Amino acid sequence: MALKFHYNKTTVQLFKRQLAIRQKALPILKNKETALRLEVVKLMNALEQINQQKRELDARLDDYKSFWAEFPEILLMDTIETFRKKVIGVNIPEIKSIKFRIVDVSWWRIPAWVPGGIDLLKEVITLNLKVDILQQQIDILDLARKKTTQKVNLYEKVQIPEYEDAILKIKRFLEDKENISKAAQKIVKKRKESKAA
Repeated sequence: MALKFHYNKTTVQLFKRQLAIRQKALPILKNKETALRLEVVKLMNALEQINQQKRELDARLDDYKSFWAEFPEILLMDTIETFRKKVIGVNIPEIKSIKFRIVDVSWWRIPAWVPGGIDLLKEVITLNLKVDILQQQIDILDLARKKTTQKVNLYEKVQIPEYEDAILKIKRFLEDKENISKAAQKIVKKRKESKAA
């Protein structure tokens, strides 16, 4: 959408201010875009490492599957506490703590493998929750990066050139107007001088 403007000095001043704002904001936005991109890459690497740990734990958990038929609901997830933290100006979720509850059972009658199995289950559940949170963080930061990229492109390729072009057009128009006015004044002066002579 092309800028609409009046050919006067007030518009030139207004456009110069708007242009200066965008020119100052552009490097900041480019830095933010780069930082967001690097943060997304870092989180994707962390996600891949956690997925690798999860695959290893799942393989270990398969050994316990037949045993868990006897104790299907011995471990329950009680609460998950999350909080929001700011990363590069974007709020993302983070896990504060995960609390588990073990059902009341007679520990004297439980096989010796159960405590180890419970610890393994806790690890698997914790890793699954970390994967979910990391994926949310990646999605949020990637969306913020896309919006920042759009704003950079808007400033760099549309608005800054439009303001520069509009300022140039207005200045040329005002210069032409002034030159015509001066020429008209000279003509009037010469006529007056020729009438007086």
